[in-house]
Amino acid sequence: MSVQWFPGHMHATRKAIAERIKAIDVVIEMIDARLPGSSANPMLAQLIDGTPTLKLLNKSDLADPVRTELWLDYYNALPLTHAITMRANVTASVRELEEACRAMAPNRGGMVKPLRVLIGGIPNVGKSTLINALVGKRATQTGDEAGVTKQEQRIVLDDDFYLYDTPGVLWPKIIVPQSGYHLAASGAVGRNAYDEEEVALELLKTLREPYGHLLEQRYKWGYTAQAIAQMPEENLLAAVARKRGALLPGGRINTQKAAEVLLVDFRSGALGPITLETPDDYQVWLRDALRAEAELAEARQAERAAERYNQRAALEAQKPPPVPRRSPRLR
Repeated sequence: MSVQWFPGHMHATRKAIAERIKAIDVVIEMIDARLPGSSANPMLAQLIDGTPTLKLLNKSDLADPVRTELWLDYYNALPLTHAITMRANVTASVRELEEACRAMAPNRGGMVKPLRVLIGGIPNVGKSTLINALVGKRATQTGDEAGVTKQEQRIVLDDDFYLYDTPGVLWPKIIVPQSGYHLAASGAVGRNAYDEEEVALELLKTLREPYGHLLEQRYKWGYTAQAIAQMPEENLLAAVARKRGALLPGGRINTQKAAEVLLVDFRSGALGPITLETPDDYQVWLRDALRAEAELAEARQAERAAERYNQRAALEAQKPPPVPRRSPRLR
């Protein structure tokens, strides 16, 4: 299965961001600290090319702190990029966020040149929680901007600091299969775009080796971490079902209910601090996906060339044979 989700309103949001970015000094991209590579939007990266970007790793209290440090090092090594974390207590991070933005655009500030910041991210990444904290405690909501989608709003953090909020948006084609599963597991994708059982199985496949001890702590199966690392994901999902009473008449396993239980436990943080990918993991997945896309494009090009050749050959075959020329009579 390939997880894809790009409804019509996201297309409108993309157009709005492309227009707004022309007058933006700094972009804040909020990403999920549990899937920092998969939740970074490549479409947004194309739109903001050349604009200083603050990567805000949200839900870091739900993520593996060792892997979070790897991702902070990775993003902070990129040009025009700075990365910080944000925990559930977002109000404690607001001042750090504002200071980071000002440091990335030192030539902006003051009433004459106010700092203009755009914040974006995937759906359900926690952006609305941050915006509500800003609006409720430190900011003034000024309403919709003329000529921009109604979902955008401008927030005045200070007299010289304007924050433009945009709706959560994905990208038209998720080429990395693992990213699709991770986005679905985190709740960033609409439920009609994926099969919960399949996503749950892929999640268990990812979790069983590095986080088998956390699965055991949550579900108390009585297995060792080493045993969990070797178990097929189907067996692990069945074990979740039995432990949580997700059973059908006759004691049969209700895999759909078990999948829902597992996904809720992951999204809520009940499984413990987990990060589904490392920078090295994601780079390998992306390289493989780009190679597969290139091979697919080459195969399609060859197929189209063969179709054109066959069409020309068919047309040639339909032409009547040439009439032989008569030799002139000799007198």
